Amino acid sequence: MKNTPYSHLPDHCFWKRSVASIAPRGLDPVVAVPFTITATDKVATAGSCFAQHIARYLHNAGFHFLITEPAHPIVNADEAFLYNYGTFTARYGNLYTARQLLQLFHRAYGTFLPIETVWQGVDGGLIDPFRPQIQPNGFASLAEFNADRAKHLHAVRTAFETLDVFVFTLGLTEGWESKDDGAVFPLCPGVAGGVYDESKYQLHNFNVSEVIQDMLDFIDLLRQVNAKAKIILTVSPVPLIATALADQHVLSATTYSKSVLRVACEAIGQQRPEVAYFPSYEIITGNYARGVYFAEDCRSVTEAGVAHVMSVFLKHFAGVVSDANDKKITESLEKQLSDKHLQEMAELVRVNCDEEAIDKSIAPASGKARAKKKNNFLANIFKR
Repeated sequence: MKNTPYSHLPDHCFWKRSVASIAPRGLDPVVAVPFTITATDKVATAGSCFAQHIARYLHNAGFHFLITEPAHPIVNADEAFLYNYGTFTARYGNLYTARQLLQLFHRAYGTFLPIETVWQGVDGGLIDPFRPQIQPNGFASLAEFNADRAKHLHAVRTAFETLDVFVFTLGLTEGWESKDDGAVFPLCPGVAGGVYDESKYQLHNFNVSEVIQDMLDFIDLLRQVNAKAKIILTVSPVPLIATALADQHVLSATTYSKSVLRVACEAIGQQRPEVAYFPSYEIITGNYARGVYFAEDCRSVTEAGVAHVMSVFLKHFAGVVSDANDKKITESLEKQLSDKHLQEMAELVRVNCDEEAIDKSIAPASGKARAKKKNNFLANIFKR
């Protein structure tokens, strides 16, 4: 046998040994992690919809999921979920882009004061442009709006200053920003509050360099207020629900977005100590799973997929090996791969996802009706 650089590499370096010959439920692409999580570590989460699954599993596994903005004790679980309490550490809703996260820090500490602070909702309520769906029907008065925002930003500061581990899931590269001051919103104005005006807003599709720099800036700022903070980065496996790029297919736009985010995570981990990348994206989207970790909409992640991701996460970061998780993954995969019980495999757990408002904001229309609406911004860029 020839002696080459490949001769003495471990099994995980070879596709046949670590992917093709492994049962789907047994795939574990994590080689090493730079730190572990203890049961007493305060773990904060933020990011795209997928980050909510991480929070749920950490809580259910007995870890200290940090919540700095809880619902009132008399509010039941369903009502709290509706108002976005407990889905993340603070009530910030989805932070899809690195720029949103960086600006959240600056807003919390008063170093960025956006010009645009409030939107008018469809039903007359007041909408927070940076949290457009955390309050169903919006806030009833400006006094209530201002009080809640102040409380929220205090909760954000508390989270950043007291967390031990911060898990952030990067979701998108497309974002809508104000032309006046560069403020970035989770949703395009007009989708869930506000009014779209092309003279005031523009699409910004962040590139690799921008994502890297935004995350590095955030990490450095976080460690100024919390020197002990450890960071885990993940990329959401959930595809874009829509792209605002009229010359791009949503599939191609999704591939670009996820590729940028994955490359950025790699570069960030190389430049900052104790920043870990966890491959939830690869576990869900890898072709080894034959697509079984997505529901019939080819977008929503099934509970079996989440269970696989979190089984690997808890094994490496927390030293927890769950036979119950492994059994659930095995049973679900066997059912799906035999093309039976598809409905059971589509079992999904509720998540609050701001992106879904895009589809809801577009009423089905005939070809003639769409032609009449050609000057309507959303009808143009989100064609179905």
